[in-house]
Amino acid sequence: MTGVSVLTLARGRTAHLHQLVEGLKRCRPLPAELVLVDMNDAPPPIPGAPFPIRRIALRGERLPLATARNLAARSAGGDRLLFLDADCIPSRALLELIESALDKVDGLVCPQALYLGPEDARGAWTEAELVAAGRPHPARVFPDAGLLRETNYGLFWSLAFGVRRTTFDRIGGFDEAFTGYGGEDTDFGFRAKQLDVPLLFTGGDVVFHQHHPVSDPPVEHLGDIVRNAQVFRRKWGWWPMEGWLNAFEAEGQIAFSSDRSSVSMSPALSATSA
Repeated sequence: MTGVSVLTLARGRTAHLHQLVEGLKRCRPLPAELVLVDMNDAPPPIPGAPFPIRRIALRGERLPLATARNLAARSAGGDRLLFLDADCIPSRALLELIESALDKVDGLVCPQALYLGPEDARGAWTEAELVAAGRPHPARVFPDAGLLRETNYGLFWSLAFGVRRTTFDRIGGFDEAFTGYGGEDTDFGFRAKQLDVPLLFTGGDVVFHQHHPVSDPPVEHLGDIVRNAQVFRRKWGWWPMEGWLNAFEAEGQIAFSSDRSSVSMSPALSATSA
């Protein structure tokens, strides 16, 4: 299959998913396919599109993000994969940029994300309006054009990235020991670093991240974050997601051991998050 296979996951946020599809319909070239791993209890309606949409059901109590991304990659027909979270809208030329970059370099190619406000992309929109409204992430610096090799693999995130299928398989996909939410993308980035797979930030075309309410720290994922942080520390010897863990500690929701080698939830929270 020629072209780019776009992979996304959906659980809730149906309106965001519709705007992702709308963005893909405006792309030139069009995607070869959209692979949707559907984690909803009931399948959400999907608008028609001039490219194949393949829906794969994956049910579960938690957000099985690592498992879902691996399932999407296995189900894709193409050799060039673009992972896009369901709350992203691609710019018109993004697929051309990703395809060209993956033809030239074997790495993790991350486009810049511009963050939209709560009233943006809530109806009809133009790309110029989204560019004017979008705000860059303060911790990630992208070139105006071309590819910039990033040496800090802690800045990899799975919101939007392109990769060759062979490279995804060589890295081993996402580690499914990470269950639910948190830590799996940082682990993926550092396993790529071990294999000297370049992390590349690309300038020019972008993804627009649609607004949705967030908790900071994300207490609704407390159990998953603590469990996955422990998995990560056993593998790598240090704590990921430290900002969130420190905030949970300050709020009395978790406690580190005296040497900070282990962490546990408060007894009452442990009973409800098991």
